[in-house]
Amino acid sequence: MAKKIRTIYDLAELAGVSPATVSRSLAGKGMVSADTAERIRKLAQKHGFRPSSFARNLRIRRRGAIGVVIPLGHERAQHISDPFFMTMIGCLADELTERDFELILSRVVPDRDDWLETMIESDRVDGIIIIGQSDQLPTLDAAAQHYLPMVVWGAFSQGQAHCSVGTDNFLGGKLATLHLIAQGCRRIAFFGNADAIEIRHRLEGSRAAIAEQKGAAELIEIPTHLATELSSAEIAQFLAETDQLPDGIFAASDVIALSALQALGRRGINVPRDVKVVGFDDLPIARSSMPALTTVRQDIAMGASHLVDCLLKRIDGKQTGSVVLNPELVIRESA
Repeated sequence: MAKKIRTIYDLAELAGVSPATVSRSLAGKGMVSADTAERIRKLAQKHGFRPSSFARNLRIRRRGAIGVVIPLGHERAQHISDPFFMTMIGCLADELTERDFELILSRVVPDRDDWLETMIESDRVDGIIIIGQSDQLPTLDAAAQHYLPMVVWGAFSQGQAHCSVGTDNFLGGKLATLHLIAQGCRRIAFFGNADAIEIRHRLEGSRAAIAEQKGAAELIEIPTHLATELSSAEIAQFLAETDQLPDGIFAASDVIALSALQALGRRGINVPRDVKVVGFDDLPIARSSMPALTTVRQDIAMGASHLVDCLLKRIDGKQTGSVVLNPELVIRESA
C-alpha cells in the first residue's frame, strides 16, 4: 500500500527533494525552478496533500484568527441574534474566510473598564473588529493608543483615537426626518437610545432637519431600547398615553421600526395613511415587512469589506484612517 502523504517531509521524500524545496514550491516562491515547482504541485494534488495552515501561521507568527467583539454597555438586553448583528457577522465571516482567517465571536457586557485590555493581553487573535462603540468610547480610545490591529464599526467623531468604519449617521437622521416632513408630517416621534453615539448622531441629524424647517414640524424624543422585547412595550406605552398621536415616526433602527409597525397595527392605526414610519439600516427584514419599510440604508457589506481591509493593513503594521460611508434613503410603502 502506498505511503500516505501527510507532511512536507513525506512529499519531499517522494519527490526526491528537500523539505525546504517543497515548502517554497507550494508557497509559490521563486527560488525553485519552474519545472521542479510544477512537479511538486502535481504530486501534492495527486496525493491530496494540503500544507498545514497551523504550520504556516506558526512560520509567519500569525494565529489565523480575528476576534469579532460586540460590546453591550448601553443595551445589555440585546442579543447576538439581533438582525443587524447577524447581517454584519455574516458579511464579516465571508470577508475573513476569503482571506483564510477564522472568526472568533465574543459578546461582552462591560462590567469593568479593563475588559478590552484583558482581551488584548490574552493574545489569542491577530486583530480585533468591534461591532458598535456602545458607550465605550474612552475604552476604545485608550486601547487604540497602544494596540494597532483594531478597527471599530461605528460613528466617526473628530479627535477620536480609534479607527472606525461606519455610516454618516447625522446625515442619515436628517434624510429620514426631511422625508417625513416632505410627506406632510408635522408631529414626528423619534424612537431610540441616544446613549450610543451612532443613535445620538441620528437624533442630532433629526433635530437639525426640524430646525431647518423653522417651526414646520416638532420632534418628540422617546427613549427606546434596541431589544425587541423592551422596545415593543415602550412604544405601546407611548401610544397608549399620548394625548396626540404623531403623524410620523423616525425609528433609530429597522428593528425598532418593526416594533412600531406592530404596535400601531394592534391599535388599528394604519401605516402610512395615519402614521408614516421610517427606519434605519435597510436590513433584509425591511423589505419583507407589512407594509415594506422606508428606511435609511447603510451598506453593511461594504462596511464589512472596509473593516477587514483596514484591519489587515494594521496587522501588517500600517496606520489607516477612518472610513465614513454615505447613507441612502430607500423609499417603500411605510412612508
